Amino acid sequence: MLKVVKMVEEKKPAEDKEFRHLVRVANTDVKGEKHVLYALTKIKGVNVMLANAVCRKAKVSITKKAGYLSDAEVKALENVILNLLKSGIPVWMLNRRKDYETGEDKHVLLGDLDFAREMDIKRMKKTKSYKGLRHQWGLPVRGQKTRSNFRKNKGKASLGVQRKKIRAGRV
Repeated sequence: MLKVVKMVEEKKPAEDKEFRHLVRVANTDVKGEKHVLYALTKIKGVNVMLANAVCRKAKVSITKKAGYLSDAEVKALENVILNLLKSGIPVWMLNRRKDYETGEDKHVLLGDLDFAREMDIKRMKKTKSYKGLRHQWGLPVRGQKTRSNFRKNKGKASLGVQRKKIRAGRV
């Protein structure tokens, strides 16, 4: 006996007219097929916890697909992401508290995040702090062991006992 199964055609996101595959939020393209919560994590400097807080402050559902966001919702998300402290996000969620140069609490995103990290490492090298010296020597900075790990950048120097070659005279 053959069983006939009726296929129910679901409405695919690609067929929808108001669906967008790429949504531009804070100068970053996010995928429209993902939920807003996870789509926002593609913005450099935004993790899941911060994305959740941003969605709640902007009053956008976290389960909504990013492709179905209206322009007003995208604008609201962008405003919250770019002005976290003014939006009411707690200070402990920011990634740059008590900035070295200005002393203020702020959250850096995108290219500024890379630049700030690079400048911090250069400053540590220049002042010859312990962390700066470890960076300079290419060693682990945060107390990890060096015997077995971190050897991928050190060349093919193998570790361990090497067998002596058998001499021609002795058998």
